[in-house]
Amino acid sequence: MSRRPELARRLFDRIEPVHAVTYFAPEARSALDGLGYRGFWMGYFAARSAPLGRVPAEVVTALFYNFAPERVAKALPAAWEVAAPAAALRAREQSAVAALGACGVRDGDDVRTAAALAAKAARSLPVDGRPLYAANKSLAWPHDPVATLWHASTLLREHRGDGHIAILAAAGLSGRECNVLHAAAGRVPREMIMRSRDYDDAQWQHHTERLARRGLLDAAGELTAAGHTFKQEIEDTTDALALTALDALGDDEVETLFQTLTPITRAVVSSGIVPGATPMGLSRDDLEDGGAHLS
Repeated sequence: MSRRPELARRLFDRIEPVHAVTYFAPEARSALDGLGYRGFWMGYFAARSAPLGRVPAEVVTALFYNFAPERVAKALPAAWEVAAPAAALRAREQSAVAALGACGVRDGDDVRTAAALAAKAARSLPVDGRPLYAANKSLAWPHDPVATLWHASTLLREHRGDGHIAILAAAGLSGRECNVLHAAAGRVPREMIMRSRDYDDAQWQHHTERLARRGLLDAAGELTAAGHTFKQEIEDTTDALALTALDALGDDEVETLFQTLTPITRAVVSSGIVPGATPMGLSRDDLEDGGAHLS
């Protein structure tokens, strides 16, 4: 069977909610607050960057790509004076397992199968040019099946994200501009991305004008025909690059991964823990269909 890039997009729509409980679940917020981190964003930057160790804020800004440098600098390195990276790593894994358990995702045959296949895929990938994936890959694998599934989903998610950032940079699109383009394409609400990524009206207008000078947006901030093509090429190239995440799995294994993972993702989504609209712009249109659609 051949594998089309759309398969990578459908995989992303399944692994991202499993990973994202670490940002949205009350268990995660409680665990990070319990370490003493002050507010959501200090906990977010500490937990997500913890695999890197005590790196400067500039490094995290570069790797996370689309956050305001000032936002990162408010959290790091101050977070490490509160609790060390090792503590953040323990808290994020334990709270993710607790959050998934609250969604009904617990040890069982399907979870073990999905975890084993996702781990097989995630372990096999090269680290070339994938710094966040590499940092997470360097961590010890958990023994608990639910923790293994979460860790594998995190690896696959950051591997795709590293590739996406490389594509954006190669296209000459800054991290701040990519948020504006994402909103203009209807993938995320403008108000949400302005709030979560720290734009005021003047900053948003500045980046809108830069994109307009490239012919990607019109005077009203809407995508032009060239903008539609440009955005689609970025998404298609990201999918094509991310398709390598399944190279270690045979077709039967890919099908089994989708059949076991889709109900797990469905349980997470139906719990309401992960909001319907997130900065990632997830699609939930085909979660009722567990097939991999290999052809």
